[in-house]
Amino acid sequence: MQTIKSQKSGSTSPLTIKTPTISLVHGIPGRIRFRVMRLSVDQNYAKNLQALLDSDNHVKQARINQAAGSIAINYQTQDKSEKEVREHLVYLMENVDNLAIPVVRKKNDSQLATPEAEDEHEGEWSSLVNPGLATLLAFLGGPLKLPISPQLSFSALAIAAFPVVKRAFYSLFIDRRINIDCLDFLSLSLGAIQGKLLTPALVLTLHELGDVIREQTARSTEHQTADLLDAIGRFAWVERDGEKQQIPSDQVRQGDTVIVYPGEQIPVDGEILRGEAVIDQQQLTGESMPVVGKVGTFVYASTLVRSGQIYIQAERVGTQTRAAASIELLQKAPVHDTRMANYASQMADKLIMPSLVLAGIVLATTRDPGRAASILTLDFVTGIRVSVPTAFLGALNHTTRHGILVRSGRTLEMLAEIDTIVFDKTGTLTQGNIAVVDVETVAGRMSAKEVLALAASAEQRITHPVAEAIVRYAEEQGVTISPRTEWDYQVGLGIRAKIQDQDVLVGSAKFLTQAGVDLDCFYEHHPCFLENCAYPNQECPVSEWLSLIYVACNGEFQGAIQYKDPVRPESMPLIVKLQKEYGMEVHLLTGDNEVRAKMVAAELKIPESQVHAEAFPDQKAAIVRDLRRAGNTVAFVGDGLNDSVALAYADVSVSFENGSDVARETADVVLMNNNLSSLLEAIAIAKETKNLIEQNTVMVVGPNLVALGFASTLGLHPLIATVIHNGSAIAAGLNSLRPLVQHQLESGN
Repeated sequence: MQTIKSQKSGSTSPLTIKTPTISLVHGIPGRIRFRVMRLSVDQNYAKNLQALLDSDNHVKQARINQAAGSIAINYQTQDKSEKEVREHLVYLMENVDNLAIPVVRKKNDSQLATPEAEDEHEGEWSSLVNPGLATLLAFLGGPLKLPISPQLSFSALAIAAFPVVKRAFYSLFIDRRINIDCLDFLSLSLGAIQGKLLTPALVLTLHELGDVIREQTARSTEHQTADLLDAIGRFAWVERDGEKQQIPSDQVRQGDTVIVYPGEQIPVDGEILRGEAVIDQQQLTGESMPVVGKVGTFVYASTLVRSGQIYIQAERVGTQTRAAASIELLQKAPVHDTRMANYASQMADKLIMPSLVLAGIVLATTRDPGRAASILTLDFVTGIRVSVPTAFLGALNHTTRHGILVRSGRTLEMLAEIDTIVFDKTGTLTQGNIAVVDVETVAGRMSAKEVLALAASAEQRITHPVAEAIVRYAEEQGVTISPRTEWDYQVGLGIRAKIQDQDVLVGSAKFLTQAGVDLDCFYEHHPCFLENCAYPNQECPVSEWLSLIYVACNGEFQGAIQYKDPVRPESMPLIVKLQKEYGMEVHLLTGDNEVRAKMVAAELKIPESQVHAEAFPDQKAAIVRDLRRAGNTVAFVGDGLNDSVALAYADVSVSFENGSDVARETADVVLMNNNLSSLLEAIAIAKETKNLIEQNTVMVVGPNLVALGFASTLGLHPLIATVIHNGSAIAAGLNSLRPLVQHQLESGN
């Protein structure tokens, strides 16, 4: 048995934990965070623990962060003590494997809200009952002079103020620090000492009303997230054994044929087998224009079939779908983990003592407890601490709806500040797929189609990117691919094959030269095909095609097939906008050779001085680290396993949904639609969020600063101070939701 000390307060907690892999990080009444080592290595344990906690009537909310190996639990004590509930939670974590608790699923959209949800919703507003009653009694017995017992009014005020007193007591004697609740308690006490019970009662009522409104503001943002999860669909029609049947969508299996009728949500990710439909993808991608889905089109869960009927082969189901993955990442995003939020908390702590000192000076000089209470009521950070998480949660929701997964509020904050972007080349700026661009022939011999036909016939069914590109190009050109009889494939060199009794060689220059094939005649006409260009200081008309596959027939050289990794269509507009409109420094970083790297850079207008070629993974990380040490805020964009180290060293790391597993899991931002232009949208949303927070800061600090000036000099009634304090916080919270509301209006929702 071990006794755990709270890292936050430093005080000894009576909580005992048997398992050394579970430790208490910090806890306050109603909320506790544990570090659980097993969470980061055992996905099944994480899922079972989440299900177990969701089904427990003491748990209001449980959020697991597998990457950090931690879990935060909001709980209610009901008829138990804090110690008993916490020990109960530890028991659940220690005995997950032995407790068979089924997952509690949400009810269908057609069903009424659960009683628990109604109780929780009512509980938010019920906090106004006691302050409201205290205010009513103070008003009746005060201004109206009705025969209301002063003891009754004081008792009602004491009951209403008890939560504030409790929090202040906990902060002073458990956490051993002074917080905002302590200031509120002093403010209320100063008002009550004067015997004017109406003022502190009204202050309490306004405080509670402000808390409820702020909670509702934040909850309305979270509701948008819940709606997206619900949109995956609860039921699905499947075709099994020749019969159509309706089953819960989470019971669909991979490989099932799913039928979607007009007006229904698509419940799985998969490819259309039969039928045609107009599909609205706005719920998932944010695109307002619907698309036409035909046979072979890949469609996604949570999108809506507007018209038509389609049969889909399920490839990703349940939590494997893109929509579910988006929600999971959004729900786990630590929106409070931002420098702005941390700054607000630190600022709050630093301003408490000056507020106490100033209130003491005013009380000593004016002998007016009301003016001192006004100073204690005002602060500059409550509104910021409310509006920052709301703004970031709204922005994260916005990016998710556009197919961009941002893992945290901190990532958005850094994304708004980046001034340098480093791009990997292959698969990031380029398509990552080899494509044939042309066929060059030796004059007086075979035609280009004949050379292509020989090469494709020899390369058929060879699982090499260049071979597959040649066959694909031949099919696109309508070239007939003949059967091969004998063939010998030499890895890294080429292939020798018999095609219609002809001896065909397809491969590198070295491969053909070793076979005695003379290539000089070709180089005389095309000197730029040499690995070292014959015109290094002049413009070479074919310099972009330095990648070649040579073709010979019956010992005689016939021509070469030119191929390359084409640049993504969106790469050029993206680079231009980043450099010209945002003024960012763009670097190209690749493990490819310098010639190809500089060719791609030249095509995309990236300065040659900002091209880093032939870099191994550790060198990529070193380059990113050096850019950061130079004072730059760096984003790195890559998709491969070899990019994962560089991704980890960047301030903001970006990858693609179809990137390697390691790159995708390492990245702070994942472009789920695999389109680079989404990066511009993510940056724009991040900058908009930064501007929004700056607006909120002005909205909060300005009124409170003016009010503090009046309270310190001329005097300010505590009620007016409370209205200014809470009003500015509520206004900032509502302002945080403005972009999300505008987006909803523009999309017609």
